[in-house]
Amino acid sequence: MEETVMEEPICEEAILAEEIPEVKPTAVVNKNGVKAEAATASGGVASGGGGAASGFSGTKIFTWFMVLALLGVWSSVAVVWLDLVDYDNVIARAKEFPFNFSEVLQGKLSAYDADGDGDFDVEDAKVLLGVKERPVSLVQKEAKEESAVEEQTEPIVEEVIQTTEGTEEEEQLPPNPSQEQQAPEGESPDAVGTPEKSEDATEEAFEGKLAVEAEAAVQVEETAVPLPPISDDFVPDDSRDEATQPYEESKQFTDRPGSQETREAEAESVPEPEANVESVPELEAVPQLKDEAVPELKEEPVAVEEETTQEDSEGNAEDQPEDMLKYKAKKKKPKLLNKFEKTIKTEIDAAEKLRKKGKVEEAVRAFDTLVQQYPQSPRCRYGKALAEDDLAEKMRSNDMLQKALSTYKEASELPNATPDLIKATLKKRAERQQFLGRMRGALATLEKLVQIFPEDVALKNDLGVAHLLIGDNKSAKRVYEEVLAIAPSNGFAKVHYGFILKSENKIAESIPFLRDGLESGDPGTDDGRFYFHLGDALQRMGDDSAYKWYERGHQRGHFASVWQRSLYNVDGLKAQPWWTPKDTGYMDLVKTLERNWRTIRDEALSVIDKSTGLFVPEEENLREKGEWGQFTLWQQGKKAGESCHSVPKTCGLLERYPEATGCKRGQIKFSVMQPGTHVWPHTGPTNCRLRMHLGLVIPKTGCKIRCTNDTRAWEEGKVLIFDDSFEHEVWQDADSYRLIFIVDVWHPELTQYQRQTLSPI
Repeated sequence: MEETVMEEPICEEAILAEEIPEVKPTAVVNKNGVKAEAATASGGVASGGGGAASGFSGTKIFTWFMVLALLGVWSSVAVVWLDLVDYDNVIARAKEFPFNFSEVLQGKLSAYDADGDGDFDVEDAKVLLGVKERPVSLVQKEAKEESAVEEQTEPIVEEVIQTTEGTEEEEQLPPNPSQEQQAPEGESPDAVGTPEKSEDATEEAFEGKLAVEAEAAVQVEETAVPLPPISDDFVPDDSRDEATQPYEESKQFTDRPGSQETREAEAESVPEPEANVESVPELEAVPQLKDEAVPELKEEPVAVEEETTQEDSEGNAEDQPEDMLKYKAKKKKPKLLNKFEKTIKTEIDAAEKLRKKGKVEEAVRAFDTLVQQYPQSPRCRYGKALAEDDLAEKMRSNDMLQKALSTYKEASELPNATPDLIKATLKKRAERQQFLGRMRGALATLEKLVQIFPEDVALKNDLGVAHLLIGDNKSAKRVYEEVLAIAPSNGFAKVHYGFILKSENKIAESIPFLRDGLESGDPGTDDGRFYFHLGDALQRMGDDSAYKWYERGHQRGHFASVWQRSLYNVDGLKAQPWWTPKDTGYMDLVKTLERNWRTIRDEALSVIDKSTGLFVPEEENLREKGEWGQFTLWQQGKKAGESCHSVPKTCGLLERYPEATGCKRGQIKFSVMQPGTHVWPHTGPTNCRLRMHLGLVIPKTGCKIRCTNDTRAWEEGKVLIFDDSFEHEVWQDADSYRLIFIVDVWHPELTQYQRQTLSPI
């Protein structure tokens, strides 16, 4: 910047200026690339009338101010851009300062005297930032001090380490980062201030304990496997009769969507679209209940261990200290790796990570590679089986699931397999065999498990269920008697034992087992069938507290209402106990039945008169007393043998109505009931059907049917329609037999697709 020289009127000074050679300022380029004139040799004296201007002018002062400002800005940019200072390190160390930061700037922190000169200065900062090494003498001095303090904290570390002894580190979860930044719970404030070495050791020990407990919590399973999901294949006309084959089921992967009925979820089975039971508004005239209180059910505690012996299960889990629950979880941590497999744990974990992320195809390939590399590794083969199992679920493939079953078996038979791995492998194999409907194969697998682990109560409970699945109640009863002998408060065994007693018509004996089992809240006891049978048993004993248990079952989501207690339901269907022909939309069918009722009656009477034995006694244990016979024409949407040959006209009339003949969840049959018969209050198995009763031979008095709180009577040639998923009861107190024709039809709100895809009952 050139400086302008003001002209002066005095001539003498002008002459003097001519004699002195003019010295031009030299252009200087500063660091910011801005040119500035250098000061003159005379100290920057500018010609001026009457005196010299000492120092810089106002303009030059502003110029240099801008230069310095720009230098500061660019310096800051360079520091940040070139990462000249490790800010993270500085901030981290600043957080360690327990003193006023202004004191640090004043050099008053002798505690952070890194170079031993007695104060805190620039040299100390260099040492703290890692720019300069600490003096050797000072390092030796601090090492001695740390040793002395470490001896004081050593008992604390040993106590923590002892709590983690005996715990294997297979499949250990990574420590929680949030835990690394916090002092362990319950640690004294003094421990936080100990030297770094002792503090790190203590913190690592606590983190190790937390990681073990977290891993155990992830890997544990329920004490007992819940009952298999309710299946349609074994369900009788009324779900009360489960004595013959109460659990028999056959479930496989299919290409079509699953049924929309409400089911319990089986562990790791292929999910099917579900439809929850819709709550039905309570009817006004619910039976008057006594004020007898039903004990509140305990909420199911969070499962903390895979198997629970009687000694472990005593007492309420909520009353136990939290550290005791963690101790149990750690104690029961499964050990799946043998000694050799610990050396390849990283490779196994990598493959397992793929499986848990849902990359099942990649996981199958990864485990297959490991099996080829380590053919004698049980854990690698078990991982392959799990991956194949997951892939079968994804593909909905029975063939792939069968492959997984074979791999499970191979893994369990390899030498050097740990007991926990054998148990996990065979349990998984049994579950998948049951899923495929191979009940006897699952039974054999569970029998092998019980032979290997005879003290495992949970496995014996599973074995009892396996016997029930093939209809072997006698063997199941023996198993649960053995369980209750060694674990008398085992809720899972109690509800199943009570269930078996009730199927043997030992009503009074079954009640305490069913009730105590439900009150226990043990895993596997919260099942609608147990609420159903406990309430039914209480009803048969004349105890109105049955309805309080029905209400409990409704609150737990097992029943649509206290009255509607069917267990195989489709969500959203209209629910009412009594229907009119117009409500159903099946007016044509009703008219056909009523117009031809004499023809239908005559064919039924001809069958009875022949005494051919076609009418068989009711076998569903629904009668309190009397005789009740049935002659079935259609069942589960198919003709029942050669029955229509005896009543061809009746069958011919019905052939035109697929809503009846194609109802896979119903029956078409004749029903004859002798005088003196009483049918207990009961409900049908599903809300997917409506039941029509056509009166054929009806005594003038003494015959009636109650559905919920509404009691009605039959008329000859007239059709009654009701929803038998609601509670109903029958009395026959006439002097002669009563004969009716029963026709089940699909619920009118079911779609055609639902009618085609719902499983039979």
